[in-house]
Amino acid sequence: MNRRTRTAVLGAALLVTAGATGAAASASASASTTTSTATGATSTPKTPSTAFAVSAPSVASAAGERQREAAALTGRAKLYRSAGDDITFSFDAHLAAKDTDDPLKATGTFEWSHYADGDGAWAKAEVDCLVTGGKVAVVSGVVTDSDLPGAKGKRVGINVHDTGRQDRLGYSWASTGNPVETKDLPKCVGSAPFEKVKKGTGDFTVVPWNPKF
Repeated sequence: MNRRTRTAVLGAALLVTAGATGAAASASASASTTTSTATGATSTPKTPSTAFAVSAPSVASAAGERQREAAALTGRAKLYRSAGDDITFSFDAHLAAKDTDDPLKATGTFEWSHYADGDGAWAKAEVDCLVTGGKVAVVSGVVTDSDLPGAKGKRVGINVHDTGRQDRLGYSWASTGNPVETKDLPKCVGSAPFEKVKKGTGDFTVVPWNPKF
């Protein structure tokens, strides 16, 4: 798979949702044209089972995190797609109690992948900002590892709504284009959580931030 096709799978393909924007449709059309001219080179993508190891914490551990941390976003789940695409997000982001006044000191990682018909890509980012409020979290990070050419070094942002039933998720490239082509994205900038988690695939847990004003 060439670079533009892999870019479309991880970035623009994530935008192909019900009611997707014209920009997403354009990206999808570009991916289709590129695929028809591909040289036939192939690669073996990581499967979600090996790319993601973080699981949602138990109720007891979540309670413990509230005592030790100022904020957190953890868990793993797949997104719902009627076409059956395998899209997985995983979070292990934390803001220590001692850093309550500075969300930019958050630590941890998050990962995501998108596979369809045997093609796709994955990426892992190091957290550089985490802000939570109630059951909503926004986290950002810089890609440190990926099999998508050009993704490393790019910042992305993701929003999560921990509804307790069917969590929701949004990502910065919903409005900025695919992650590879996004330039100078500020920290902790994401998108409204318009995606829905596929039922039975996992859960996200948000520990609310309570700064002292």
